[in-house]
Amino acid sequence: MIELRHVSKSYGPGRFARPVIEDCSFTVEANHFTVMMGPSGSGKSTLIRLVAGFEKPSAGEILVNDRPVTGPGQDRLVVFQESALFPWMTTRENVQYGPRARGELTGTGRARTDFLLEKVGLHAFRERYPAQLSGGMQRRAELARALVNNPAIMILDEPFRGLDALTKKMMIEYYAGLSAESPRTNLFVTTDVDEAIFLANRLLVMSHIPARVREVIEVDLPRPRSFTRILLDGRANALKMAALSLLHEEAMKAFGGGNIPAADFIEAHRRRVAAM
Repeated sequence: MIELRHVSKSYGPGRFARPVIEDCSFTVEANHFTVMMGPSGSGKSTLIRLVAGFEKPSAGEILVNDRPVTGPGQDRLVVFQESALFPWMTTRENVQYGPRARGELTGTGRARTDFLLEKVGLHAFRERYPAQLSGGMQRRAELARALVNNPAIMILDEPFRGLDALTKKMMIEYYAGLSAESPRTNLFVTTDVDEAIFLANRLLVMSHIPARVREVIEVDLPRPRSFTRILLDGRANALKMAALSLLHEEAMKAFGGGNIPAADFIEAHRRRVAAM
């Protein structure tokens, strides 16, 4: 569905250009969850903007269904880290924004809006404004606003960041359930390894800046998944430890090397999980 071929992106003029992404290649399979992880500031959000068509690569090419990405398209919807709900619109008006902007808010469009509001548990809050919704409700409204457009590809840049731990886990499970009912291609960015293992069919571990794929981890865990089962699953924990080890190595590069051995870092994480 999505293919990046030797993509590079730099900012700045001429010899002062700063490479953020360099010779990055990977594929995102259709109707799968591809999850991208990497150290903070490693260029993940820049990659998202390139795939979405908001920016153009300095080199290389990005293809969707073998067609070059030259700009934004209705086949790709982005859910950002920060809430993008319009504060002067009700929940229903926010969800209807895409079809209305395209002149497609017909009876079918209104029916789909109401269906999705029911699906995300917000029908009773359809006339509320964003300031009257909790953080979790706002994120559900964001998802409904994206899904009402029926995109082939969902691009999500840490969409549940900032939520409390319990609400975040509920939202992750909730979105996984929605995706199982209506499969689509997902490119999902996170810094949370538990979230990544829960969602992913394939996990891309990115290098420290300039970003490229450090390693691809296939997450062959059965679905449907739950955080309780994954916590007790030896295979899931082995995948988590492998991802954490790679992330630790890349994150240490941002600090000029660091002096915490990866094995000690992984053992400390294992003890925290065991104590939960």
